[in-house]
Amino acid sequence: MQKIYYPEDKLPLSRLAPMGLQHVVAMFGATVLAPILMGFDPQTAIFFSGVGTLIFIAVTRARVPSYLGSSFAFIGPVLAVTGGRADGIPAALSGIAAAALLYALAALATMRWGSRWIDRLMPPVVTGAVVAIIGLNLSSSAVSNFLNADFRLTNSAEAVSLAVAAATFTVAAAVSIYMKGFLRLLPILTGVATGYALSLLLGIVDPAQIAAIKAAPWLGLPHFTAPEFSLRAILVIAPVFVVLVAENKGHLEAIGGYMRRDMTQHLGRAYLGDAIASFVSALGGGTPQTTYAENMGVMAITRVFSVYNFIAAACMALLLGLCPKFGAVVQSIPAPVLGGVTVILYGLIAVMGIKIWLDAKVDFSLHRNLIIAGTSIIIATGLGVKGFTAGGVNIAGIAFGTVLAVLMNAALSIGADPEADRQDHKELA
Repeated sequence: MQKIYYPEDKLPLSRLAPMGLQHVVAMFGATVLAPILMGFDPQTAIFFSGVGTLIFIAVTRARVPSYLGSSFAFIGPVLAVTGGRADGIPAALSGIAAAALLYALAALATMRWGSRWIDRLMPPVVTGAVVAIIGLNLSSSAVSNFLNADFRLTNSAEAVSLAVAAATFTVAAAVSIYMKGFLRLLPILTGVATGYALSLLLGIVDPAQIAAIKAAPWLGLPHFTAPEFSLRAILVIAPVFVVLVAENKGHLEAIGGYMRRDMTQHLGRAYLGDAIASFVSALGGGTPQTTYAENMGVMAITRVFSVYNFIAAACMALLLGLCPKFGAVVQSIPAPVLGGVTVILYGLIAVMGIKIWLDAKVDFSLHRNLIIAGTSIIIATGLGVKGFTAGGVNIAGIAFGTVLAVLMNAALSIGADPEADRQDHKELA
């Protein structure tokens, strides 16, 4: 049995550096992609992900191992406000700040009155579905990076890319399963390093990105932007805080399940840490923050839950935000290399959702639970990252599925008779 390192366990500095870097690699792609899609500065987003993670660790008293990165749930609402224009970003930042304030109110309510109201609003059938939705919703991104956007193999160049992705996947999986000692704790970093080296040898690293690495300065401040009050932006963006409430609860349950430790008592502080991090990020032009499922995947595969890992990763992210050259190196990692590791990470996230159901003994003989879980997962996965658009407002698949699961749970719980439902199921069987 592989040893479990708990949040309070300290690790020597010689191990913290590579393990922290592994978490940076895991979060980097999504943390950079979200601001690019929203029109924000990726360097600023990386910088504030480090700041936000340190805030989160401080607020949770170093009891909750998590990394905070850019939230994809806000992409649609933010674009609805900005229209893809840079001059609309200050207004969008006010909406993000308002969402963080509502999130903080939910945190304070949880800290004051406990998590029962959250449990009623989002029981395990909902949080398990939300976590599964995150992994499944990201699956097309992982597979398209592993192969290509068309899911077709038509020429030798694509065959080379597929070979790099397969090699990256094989190394990461083999290190996790067969290696002994410290190296076994670095499957993602080892896989990415192997894939990147192979990419350089085979010439599939974009020459423009190599040139960008050479041209990038060693030191440089991020581009900070202040928010500007906009009632329209607040009305469009602020309600998305509900998605963060569901995501964070699901992540905490998943982490607790893997550690065999009840994390419920930390939920209020986890909400508050995430909310403060998002508010601070919005004040400086960064993206809204959320606990990152990619890093949960790393914890699940390495069984290392030490918060010191995330302190190291956050400090590295701060350096990335102040060192454009290092950021350019990480951004140059080819898509097949990212695909090789994300198929593992996103698969683990989807399975975490199932584990939440199993640990909570969710009764799927109840028609209500079947409908809540099945419908939300199918609709969210079908929408994918493209999402649902109505009246010019786009809602990403993860956000739509989360809200749908919460609303269905509330609606289908009215006047429900679990015993009658269970009996009907037995008779049909």
